[in-house]
Amino acid sequence: MAAIPHIRSRGQTPAAGVVKDLGADLAHSLSQREKAAIIVRLILSDGANLDLASLPEDLQTALAQQMGDMRRVSRSTLESVVREFLSELDSLGLSFPTGLSNALSMMEGHLSDGATGRLRRQSAENFGTDPWQRIVSVPADALLPVLLEEGVEVCAVILSKLPAQLAAELLSKVPGNRARHLAYAVSLTGDVSPETVRCIGVSVAERLDSRPMKAFKSKPGERVGAILTSAPAALRDSLLKGLQEDDAQFAETVERSILPFEHIKSKLGPRDVPAVVRLVDTQVLTTALAFARGHPKLDATAEFILANLSQRMSQSLREEAASRGKIKTKDGEEAMGKIVAVIRQLETSGEITLLQADD
Repeated sequence: MAAIPHIRSRGQTPAAGVVKDLGADLAHSLSQREKAAIIVRLILSDGANLDLASLPEDLQTALAQQMGDMRRVSRSTLESVVREFLSELDSLGLSFPTGLSNALSMMEGHLSDGATGRLRRQSAENFGTDPWQRIVSVPADALLPVLLEEGVEVCAVILSKLPAQLAAELLSKVPGNRARHLAYAVSLTGDVSPETVRCIGVSVAERLDSRPMKAFKSKPGERVGAILTSAPAALRDSLLKGLQEDDAQFAETVERSILPFEHIKSKLGPRDVPAVVRLVDTQVLTTALAFARGHPKLDATAEFILANLSQRMSQSLREEAASRGKIKTKDGEEAMGKIVAVIRQLETSGEITLLQADD
């Protein structure tokens, strides 16, 4: 620092009131670390909130030490450093995330589950960023096994690092006696070192990322419910009765996932009816409407669909359905199943949201 007369190190005492200014020439002799310290100091003096904690700790330490070693910088040198900084920003075309973990976060949803799992396990060995950023993004059900199996002290650290809402949700799923022990153990975490917290975070993140990939994204009950939704009513009722005898809890889950044609009027929003009808073949739609006509459980749904279409389309469908005559049960149920399948397709894609109220 002695070679830079206008940036004094500790212990240096230049003549009072003398600040030697070499302007741009001297600015070019500054190291990148010194220039970074000047830019950070300038931004902080303007009241901006810099997320320096996201930097690796060695860089945070080096930056703080550099700022502690510096004293004053002349205006022309400051302007030269700022111009250089802005010039570099202007020439920057594209920036990439730092480290594999951040790259994976950016590409979330664009890679296959298998590739994501392998890369997560690979990055777990050398986290370039805070592992807790990964942990807090995981749903409560994935974190629950950790809270049930790890030591109380470790779980107390985990709860302390999680957002309050997520921590509360997890505690509500933990058996009462253990939940009380975990809540009390949080009071003992006051002297835990940052390095210990980070090590626990790395361990938890590694455990989460080493979980075996699931072949199916939906739950078993939802899959059986989707199958029975498209099945004939007689088969659906028979299988549900059998499931009730074998496993009443599973049968209840399946029943909640079933969307029979007669429940469309209470599950589908009126504004979503046109979106569904657009994707259903007219022949299929009129077959279902004709089959539902006069049926005590199905007629209300048919009227619900027609009432939420334009008057012209509704009238046209009524006339065509009336001209179809009697529809065979097999054909009618098949047509209704295709309408329900379209509704499920739109729900899965996020284009519509089914209502929660039951019939």
